[in-house]
Amino acid sequence: MRKTGIFYHRSFSRRSYLTAGNRLADFPDALVPLLSKENILLYESKPVPKELVLKIHTPKMVQEVESTTFCSTAYESAGGVVEATQLILTNQLTNAFCFIGCGGHHAGRDYFWGACCFNDVILAITNARETINPNLRFVILDTDAHHGDGTRQLLELHKDTNTLHLCLCDREWHSDDGLRHDFDVTWVTYDRDPDGDYIKIVEKALSIASSFKHDLFYWYMGFDTYRGDYGSVGLSRECFLHIASMVKDFARQHTHNKLQVVLAGGSLREMATWLIPKVIDKLSTWEDQGEDS
Repeated sequence: MRKTGIFYHRSFSRRSYLTAGNRLADFPDALVPLLSKENILLYESKPVPKELVLKIHTPKMVQEVESTTFCSTAYESAGGVVEATQLILTNQLTNAFCFIGCGGHHAGRDYFWGACCFNDVILAITNARETINPNLRFVILDTDAHHGDGTRQLLELHKDTNTLHLCLCDREWHSDDGLRHDFDVTWVTYDRDPDGDYIKIVEKALSIASSFKHDLFYWYMGFDTYRGDYGSVGLSRECFLHIASMVKDFARQHTHNKLQVVLAGGSLREMATWLIPKVIDKLSTWEDQGEDS
């Protein structure tokens, strides 16, 4: 049976900077209907081991994170992402949705900002390569409104040629080696066709990913691009479900369904409550149940 994991900790709905607007106030109750499906499993996010954190972040930065109020959920936030990757790549889960209390993509080797503390996805990749296979390959699609500068810095510092980074943000830039791509979405506006224009950019990013052989696809899902949120480009609620279908279908074709969705930016409670259960339901629903998982 294909299984979808949900990684969550109650602190994500009660404290940390990202939840200052109570964006996750309706959780975990909003998950109850989903948990009646036998192929959805709820995990409590465990703290990431400090020794793993110190492999990618400096001791000074770790001390600063530990003393910063908005990073009070940093260990649990990263820990859920790390465990989900481990379980997917060892075939104990097919895919997963990871809640977070503080983000990761603005956390670099020795700095953090923008409600990000430890770089969750880079920690997960590092752990997987150390414990499963050093040659594992990954794609990261970051659709948070802001540039994933910390992720980009760490990939470059590690000279990671086995990870493709696709960032939809505020600039257009493509590395000569084809491993790092930034797509400018600032031209997407309310008075055009924001959903259609944005989807075309996602399609362009996925087209690049299709030629990069990989073992796991990460979707760093920010909903701050939703109309009225702090990074808005005018997207509708339905646009995010469209993207969820796109990345799920992409993972079906390219990674035997191995897909990990990591929650990123977005502040609106009503949007979180509407969107997140629907994305998880989409992850856990299979039209081809007769196929092997």
